[in-house]
Amino acid sequence: MQSGLYVALSSQMALERRLTTLADNMANINTVGFRSTDVKFDEVMSSTQNDLNAKVAFVSQGNDYLSTRLGQLDNTGNPLDFAIKGDAWFAIDTPAGQVLTRDGRFSMTETGALVSTRGFPVLDPGGAPIQLDRTAGPPAVGADGVIHQDGRQVGTIGIFSSDIKKGFVRYENSGVIASDPPRAVVDDPTVGVVQGYIEQSNVNGIREMTQLIQINRAFESVSSLMRDSESSLDEAIKTLGGSR
Repeated sequence: MQSGLYVALSSQMALERRLTTLADNMANINTVGFRSTDVKFDEVMSSTQNDLNAKVAFVSQGNDYLSTRLGQLDNTGNPLDFAIKGDAWFAIDTPAGQVLTRDGRFSMTETGALVSTRGFPVLDPGGAPIQLDRTAGPPAVGADGVIHQDGRQVGTIGIFSSDIKKGFVRYENSGVIASDPPRAVVDDPTVGVVQGYIEQSNVNGIREMTQLIQINRAFESVSSLMRDSESSLDEAIKTLGGSR
């Protein structure tokens, strides 16, 4: 009977973790380039103390992963706004190291450096900062990320891939630092740069709200089952104790 309490407790811990990720997703529903967090839960089999052949299934703590759904592309008409087509990332140089992001709202500094909204340098495929010519007019960028000004090539916006499933930590709102070292994407027709567009958050507000309601109800159901289990255990102890 106590095993049931432990299983219910593991379920509540898992539900609480999912609630946390859903709340974070909802908080970033309007964050440009944000990718929502989902959680994968597995069963953990454990033998009971009284019977080594009896297996009890607990809920694992879960593993976070990023949704690969594409967010809506909005046409801004700004030549320094960019979106990624496909499952890839831009890279920026930050105090924490190289950070991957899908927020392509870039700008040009007084010295011609291409930077993010926070002023971090945008990187080319080789991991070097991109330098533009402020006197050469707005850049024209192709799907391969190659930048032209006044008809001449001046640089390339880096497009990077990484196996985020191997682990990641978030950096600020839309950035991620991946455990798997990012690799420059070369000659892949499924990914590319779209100039004059930005990608909105891929959070589906209706879906997230529905899951919030379902998880709250599940949490309440588990709490009710735990109370019933404790009550049954108390009654069993009273009955067995009184029969002596």
